[in-house]
Amino acid sequence: MKPLQRVAFIGNHLPRRCGIATFTQDLHRAVSTARPDLETSVVAMTDSDRTYDYPPAVRFEIHDETISDYVQAAEFLNGSGFDVVCLQHEYGIFGGAAGGNIVELLSRLEMPVVTTLHTVLAKPTAIQHDVMQRIIGISSKVVVMSEKGDDFLRSVHDAPTRKIEVIPHGIPDFPFLETHHAKAKFDFSGKMIILTFGLLSPNKGIEIMLNAMPDIIKSCPNAVYVVLGATHPKLVREQGETYRESLTAQVQALGIEDHVVFFNQFVDQATLLDFISMCDVYTTPYLNEAQMTSGTLAYSFGLGKAVVSTPYWHATELLSDGCGILVPFGDAKALSAEIAGLLTNDVRRHAMRKRAYAASRSMTWMQTAKRYLGVFETESENARPGILLPVDAIASGRSGHVIPEIRLGHFHSLCDSTGMLQHAVHSVPDRSYGYCVDDNARALLFSSWLANFGETSLAKSTTARFAAFIQHAWNPDTRRFRNFMSYDRRWLEEQGSEDSHGRTLWALAECAAKDIDSSRRRWAGALFKTALPVVEEFSSPRAWAFSLLGLDAYCTLAVGDILANRLRRLLADRLMSLMAVTETKDWTWFEDLLAYDNARLPQALIQTGLTTHTPPYVEVGLRTLRWLNALQTASSGCFRPVGTKSFGRLRQKPEAFDQQPVEASATISACLAAWRADDGVEWPIEAIRAFEWFLGENDLHTALTDPETGSCSDGLHPDRSNENKGAESVLSYLLSLVEIRQLKRMTAMDRTRPAAKFVGGDVSHTIPPRTAPGSLIVPIPIHESPELISAPGPGKGRRQALQAGS
Repeated sequence: MKPLQRVAFIGNHLPRRCGIATFTQDLHRAVSTARPDLETSVVAMTDSDRTYDYPPAVRFEIHDETISDYVQAAEFLNGSGFDVVCLQHEYGIFGGAAGGNIVELLSRLEMPVVTTLHTVLAKPTAIQHDVMQRIIGISSKVVVMSEKGDDFLRSVHDAPTRKIEVIPHGIPDFPFLETHHAKAKFDFSGKMIILTFGLLSPNKGIEIMLNAMPDIIKSCPNAVYVVLGATHPKLVREQGETYRESLTAQVQALGIEDHVVFFNQFVDQATLLDFISMCDVYTTPYLNEAQMTSGTLAYSFGLGKAVVSTPYWHATELLSDGCGILVPFGDAKALSAEIAGLLTNDVRRHAMRKRAYAASRSMTWMQTAKRYLGVFETESENARPGILLPVDAIASGRSGHVIPEIRLGHFHSLCDSTGMLQHAVHSVPDRSYGYCVDDNARALLFSSWLANFGETSLAKSTTARFAAFIQHAWNPDTRRFRNFMSYDRRWLEEQGSEDSHGRTLWALAECAAKDIDSSRRRWAGALFKTALPVVEEFSSPRAWAFSLLGLDAYCTLAVGDILANRLRRLLADRLMSLMAVTETKDWTWFEDLLAYDNARLPQALIQTGLTTHTPPYVEVGLRTLRWLNALQTASSGCFRPVGTKSFGRLRQKPEAFDQQPVEASATISACLAAWRADDGVEWPIEAIRAFEWFLGENDLHTALTDPETGSCSDGLHPDRSNENKGAESVLSYLLSLVEIRQLKRMTAMDRTRPAAKFVGGDVSHTIPPRTAPGSLIVPIPIHESPELISAPGPGKGRRQALQAGS
């Protein structure tokens, strides 16, 4: 294994003025000092309409709202051969909703990503949660700077413990000094200095500290409060210096002009360290607890300062064991009492200083750099050559499952001369429940996909039975399909559900497009056209989605069908309207609840958006699918479908059980549809992760399938699998198996293709096989041979063939 040679950092960078910029520069500098032989570079984030004179270490610049910059940055990083990328994450520094644009870069990278999270929210919005889930999924390791961050990652985001590393905020390695030299330098000799520094903004609690000053002055008449820092640039752009002026007015109103000094400047590190050195007490009177990391606190603590702070998360951890003092939020009297007590008690203040300094020695930038380097080296070593990284993007990526062969023994056992039976007792067909059009439509769909896949096919007579069942299910009097039939061939209803009608339309359209028998193709097309108009009356979103999937196939055959094209727009617009009225910051979905076959809704919008060239459909489809995938990820990283106990519960996190195969199957199809629309590597990874659920990578570590017979259990209960193996389950598994084997075949074929020209957005470049920037080497741990499997690069045209049976 070659040693670590190249590391790139992504984040803000000086001279941009913010804490992340300072942190990125300090970490980059420390890593370079600790490993002088290491080649390091920075990809800098630039805010809109701004320009900065970056130093030579910044090799690439991303304008936060320019998507093509993210894409080209990924190409730069891949093409430069970096071993590891270290991302500095804060929601506000990347463009898009909740900073989601950064995923466009991360999903294209071919090396491990180590992400430092500067903020982890206890109550993120739905979009913030979704973006964070995607970043965690792509990252090989996630670094937080406090135990509270670790806790939130696990409790709020279900992040796997193995991915999390706690590395405290770095600090300068500065000697323990008395204050008088620095005071003389700034002309504060003979004063007792209280300091706050950092970019000025209302959440820092400066007003509270100003209100505390009169009482402090009574106890310590030579006390001076120094506020160091420029006003936050974003605040200046929005309000000018209104906030700073309000603080000045407050000082005047309190009559403490001789005891408060504002330094409106952003200082370099050497000057900053002098300011910290001169203070007797450092204070961070922040207004709420939601501060995961404070660089200003870390620096002052590291220089051995007596600190008085409100109990935000970072302060609570850092100032324990007598290393500082905590006071309640917004309590000026408590703040004044504690600060005055320290200023007037030299022995207590110096004892606290020494404890803080001693406790901080493990936090120096050199020690921090060594810990980061350890993480970089480990993740680089874990990266197997030729496989898209990060390897942990598939939680079960080390399991080495083999893609099963397509076995039809159990499938055939459920079929008779009428069609396909609904249920089974264990593996024995259960005739007491008879048949349904739902399962016979799934069986016809499976037959169409299987025939088009080219590996095997059903006997014509078997497919004919499914077609005959569907034909017999059609009730021209109601213009609807019946659903349930008893074993003695009696229809149990005059019309079935809207969902069963939509699913049958989908199967008919796929049959019309892909069946090997031309006569049956014509039959399917004619019945589809006859049964389509009633869909306009439907109110079920899933019926709309199934119908849209059918229309996607049918409209490729009947391009000029006015009704079909009108209904396709109508149904897609209905889903869009549902989103418009239902979506909130915490709920990115079409309905107020989750039910079954959830992923079919985003799949339908994605496929419709692609074929009708309607980007908003695709965007909503991708966004809702990402949200759903985040909900369907267990803390272990495995796929966890929405449990049936959740069905009908309004806007609540899904229950874990019972888990059904139909959800995994829908997710696989939707993710592969998403991959045709979006180059992000997350999509094939999510599809494979969902397929591995069948094979045992689930909450119970229990395989649901029998590779010899092709059977599939009906699902997972909290304590066991459901040993019944009915039609819906086996067809969900077999349909997914067709898609995953198709994925493997198409990606393997792509490896052998010559270089292709890709032109997209502002990017035009040649893509040689396997190694080009943006090409995807998919880590398919479920394999038929040890050879690596390369997936297509950015050229979306090659992805079109991944639609099952196309």
